[in-house]
Amino acid sequence: SQAFDCGVNDLPLEIVLSWFEQKAVAVLLTLLALDVKGIRVGPVPPAFITPNVFKVLQDKFDLKIIEAEPPVELVQLAT
Repeated sequence: SQAFDCGVNDLPLEIVLSWFEQKAVAVLLTLLALDVKGIRVGPVPPAFITPNVFKVLQDKFDLKIIEAEPPVELVQLAT
């Protein structure tokens, strides 16, 4: 983001984090420490995050669960 003189959340990136491996936890914590917003996790919330903690992460970091249908923006990029 420094190279483009903008914040990390201003970059045109989509991050989808799936819970297939334990290192996904380290990736999530790193992204949160960097104040990255709009992260999508799933297909279900991590079992170690309580509903109250997940709500706080949603409010502060715009954390979202992966939807059954991909966001319209991603579909448009793929076509």
